Amino acid sequence: MPRSFFEPAEVMKSMQTTLKYGQGHLTLSLPERARISILEPSRLPVLDNPEAACEQVMDDPLGGLRLEEVAPPKTVAIAVPDETRPAPVKELLPLMLKRIRRAFPNLRPEDITIVVASGLHPPLDDAGLRRVVPEGVAPGCRIISHDALHSPMKDFGRTSRGTPVRINACFAEADLRMLIGTIDPHQFVGFTGGAKAVVIGCGSDGTIEANHALMFHDRAKVANIDGNPVRMDIDEAGRMIGLQMIVNVVLDGEKRPVRILAGEPEAVYRAGAETCAKIYGVAVSEKFDIAVASCGGHPKDITLYQAQKGLAHAAQAVKPGGKILLIAACPQGVGDDVYFEYVSRFPTPEAALEDFKGIGFRMGAHKSFLFGRTLIAFEVAVVTELDPALLRKCHLRACEPQETVEKWVEDFPGIPRLAVIPNANTTYFYPG
Repeated sequence: MPRSFFEPAEVMKSMQTTLKYGQGHLTLSLPERARISILEPSRLPVLDNPEAACEQVMDDPLGGLRLEEVAPPKTVAIAVPDETRPAPVKELLPLMLKRIRRAFPNLRPEDITIVVASGLHPPLDDAGLRRVVPEGVAPGCRIISHDALHSPMKDFGRTSRGTPVRINACFAEADLRMLIGTIDPHQFVGFTGGAKAVVIGCGSDGTIEANHALMFHDRAKVANIDGNPVRMDIDEAGRMIGLQMIVNVVLDGEKRPVRILAGEPEAVYRAGAETCAKIYGVAVSEKFDIAVASCGGHPKDITLYQAQKGLAHAAQAVKPGGKILLIAACPQGVGDDVYFEYVSRFPTPEAALEDFKGIGFRMGAHKSFLFGRTLIAFEVAVVTELDPALLRKCHLRACEPQETVEKWVEDFPGIPRLAVIPNANTTYFYPG
C-alpha cells in the first residue's frame, strides 16, 4: 500500500531543504516556527540493468505475443514521448530496434518510423527531434513529430462515448504499431501509460478534446482507474487502433527506472499502475496549512502548462484557504497558446471559471479551469523563470521563495503545519 511519511509532530528547528528547479536546484531555509513534514515518494529498488530487464519483459510480454510470434510486417511505427516526459527513450529505443531487426531480418531501417507523440504540444523542429532521438539512436529510421492540427490522420470511427478516433496516419497505417511510454499518476486519467501515448500523443485535436471533456466526471481523478471514463475511453480507442506491443517504464522520484513492462497495453498499464501507486501515493491524516511544492524539476516543470499538475496535487494536501508555494522553472514558457490567449482575457480566475462553464469544454482553455479552481481555494505564489507580467496574465504571482515562506509562517496565528513536496507533479495524496 502507498505510505505516509511524516516528521514528529513537535515544533522542529530550522532546517534546509533542497528542491529540484528546472535543470538545477533551489535551497530554502524553513522557519523554525513550523511543524515540518516531508511528503515524498516511497523508495523501491532501482533496476540494476534496465537493458536486460527490457529484454526479459519482451521475451515474456504481459497479455500479448512476442515479436517473434507476430506476422512479419512491411512497415513499423514506434511512438515515443516528447520532451515533457522523462521516458528513457535514448536507452530503450535502440533495444527495441535491435529486437525488431532480430525478429524481422528482412525489414529495412527506412521502413521504420519513429513518431514523437507531441499531442497538442507544439510539434518539434529538427533540433527538438534530435534532442528526443539523438543521432545514432535510430540510424536510418524516419523520425517525425506529430502535429495534432496538421498531420494526416487515419479515422477509426468513434468510441462508445462518442470520441472520434483519428490518429496520425504515419503511425496508424504501419503494419506493426508499438510505443515507449511512462506510467505516472495523472490528475484525471488516473495514471498515464498504456494506449494514452498514442490516443492522446498521436491523436487529432478533436480526439484529444473529446476525450479530455470527460474529465469533469466524479470518477475522473488521480489514481482511479476503474470506472474512470477518461481512462476507459482511452483504452477503448487503443483497442480500436490495434497496438501489438508497448513498453512502459515506472520511474522513481529521481527519474530512475524501477520497473519495465512490455506487452498488451491494458495489461501493461494496470500492472505498472500498481507499482506507481506504491511509489507516489501518500496518505495524509490531517491537511497542512502551507505547502512548498516542487514539480520535480526538468521536464516536469518545462512549461507552466505542465507545472499545473504539481499545483493540483499539492492542493490535495492543504487545507482550504491554505498557502502553496509552487516551484516551477518553466524555461519553455507558458506552453500552450490557446490556454494563454483564453486566460489572459479575464481579470480574475473566478471570471475565467464562469466563462468556461458557459462555453463548454475547450482544449487548452480547460487548463484555465484546472488552475482556476485551485487559485480560488488557496493562496498561490510561484518561483519561476517566467516573466512576472506574463505570469500575472495567468492570474499567478511570482515571488522570492525565502521571503514568502518566512512571511507565511510569521503571519500564521499559532504554529503552522508545513509540507515540503519534492515531486509534486507525480506525488498524490489521499486521506489516511
